[in-house]
Amino acid sequence: MNPPGAAWFSLIRSRMTTADLALCAEQDRWARELRWTVSRTGFGARQYRDPRFDLVQELEEVGRLFRA
Repeated sequence: MNPPGAAWFSLIRSRMTTADLALCAEQDRWARELRWTVSRTGFGARQYRDPRFDLVQELEEVGRLFRA
């Protein structure tokens, strides 16, 4: 059996999620069109990441190996 107030908590949580997705929908769509990764980090907070930076990081590591 659910504790008292669990239904309200569930309802509020689902409404907050819906509001969060609506609030950031345009920015998320734009980032996904650019093939970036989008991570939700909190209400209205996102972390957008361009995967091309992985290649830059790998090239920097290779450059360090050849300098040594």
